[in-house]
Amino acid sequence: GKWEKALQLLSATAHSKVQSNAITFNAAISACEKGAEWENAFCIFRSLVRGMVEYDTIACNAAISSCEKCSKWEAAMQTFRAMMQKRVAAGRITFSAAISACQKGEEWDNALQLFSVMSKSRTESNTIVFNSAISACVKGGEWENAMHLVSSMVQKKVER
Repeated sequence: GKWEKALQLLSATAHSKVQSNAITFNAAISACEKGAEWENAFCIFRSLVRGMVEYDTIACNAAISSCEKCSKWEAAMQTFRAMMQKRVAAGRITFSAAISACQKGEEWDNALQLFSVMSKSRTESNTIVFNSAISACVKGGEWENAMHLVSSMVQKKVER
C-alpha cells in the first residue's frame, strides 16, 4: 500500500544525500495512519522525539489518530505527553483523537483528564469530543461524570 511506499522513501532518504525534514516525516506518519499501521506511525514519531527532526502538530495529530484507529490508548497518551513536553500546540483534532483513543481503551479517567486540559487551553470542543468523553465515562460506569459532561454540553450550546 501507500504506507509501504512512504516507509521505503523515508528509508531511502536516510541512506542518501537527501535530507529528511518535518514534511517528509509528516507524510510518512500520515500514510501509516491511513493504512492503520499504528506501530509504524508510532515508530516514526518516536524517531522524531529522539531529536532527528523537529516535529509539529501535524505529525502529532497523525500519530495520535493512528493510535486511536487501532485502539492503542497508551501510545496515543505517550504521543500527547511528548507533544506537551515540547510545547507543540494541541488543537481540537489532537484532543479529539486522544480522547477517542482513551474511550476505545475504556480509560475514562484519562479521557476526562484530556478533556480538562482541552478546556483549560481554551480549545473549543465539539459534539465529537463531548461524545467520546461521555462514552468513555459510560463504559467506565462513571454516570455522574457522564451527566456532568452532558450538562456542560447543553450549557455551552454545543450543536448535536
